Amino acid sequence: QVQLVESGGGLAQAGGSLRLSCAASARPFSSYGMGWFRQPPGKEREFVATISRSGITTLHADSVKGRFTISRDNANNTVYLQMNSLKPEDTAIYYCAATTGVIPTSPRSYNSWGQGTQVTVSS
Repeated sequence: QVQLVESGGGLAQAGGSLRLSCAASARPFSSYGMGWFRQPPGKEREFVATISRSGITTLHADSVKGRFTISRDNANNTVYLQMNSLKPEDTAIYYCAATTGVIPTSPRSYNSWGQGTQVTVSS
């Protein structure tokens, strides 16, 4: 089981930016693909982005493509989600997750989850 701790959430205005971080206890961290998911109020958890073990391959949901960027630093056991041009509909609890799969988009393919960090975007 990988321990994951998210940080960087908070309140932002529409059009603004936030950067989420997720620190992992995995050893080696590069053994795991990583993903970001979000759960808007009253809705189911949805895929945001995923990144391969090496960081070479990424996949972003259509709703965030061109605005959000997932990246990772294997030397520091951290995955990031840079969020630009934020919209009120980006308001959600954001979760990072670890997988032994290959850039899966289904939450069922992820084995470990963080506790989540709240992102609120005001209009």
